[in-house]
Amino acid sequence: MSTLTRKLLSSSIAALFALAGSAFAQTAPDDAQIAGIVVAANQVDIDAGKLAQKMTKHAEVKSFAKQMVTDHTGVNKQAVALVTKLKVKPQDSELSKSLKSGGAENMAKLKTLKGKEFDKAYIDHEVVYHEAVIDALDKTLIPNAKNAELKDTLVKVRPAFVAHLEHAKHLQSSLQ
Repeated sequence: MSTLTRKLLSSSIAALFALAGSAFAQTAPDDAQIAGIVVAANQVDIDAGKLAQKMTKHAEVKSFAKQMVTDHTGVNKQAVALVTKLKVKPQDSELSKSLKSGGAENMAKLKTLKGKEFDKAYIDHEVVYHEAVIDALDKTLIPNAKNAELKDTLVKVRPAFVAHLEHAKHLQSSLQ
């Protein structure tokens, strides 16, 4: 992994790992904050996927990016429908703010890359990002969700994030 890629990954993901890992040491997120985290996490990946669809010439990377946009848009629609039904307004938290900030930083850095360098940085980020999101689901979001429907939704979407991670890892190995 190049120095640029390491910087890209560490800057946008470090805060997520730190916040997810320390969630129990601080105040656990409530359902409204969990909803905000879910929406932010999905939007970060939607934005990166849209950029990748425009920037890459690699057919498999373009297909993966399209899948990220489609799948994460679907999860966000489910989340918004559920919180609307539950009369819960997604709220920002330190984790959702960190996700948005890291996502913006990732986008800015990706926009400076082209060709194979872009593809590799985008996919490397997707691997680390999905690992971090799964970690946050397992350690913070699912355990702290109080509403049964919210918890059930988080449990049901988790396998999609795992599938995305496996797909990204497969692409990562082919881009070496």
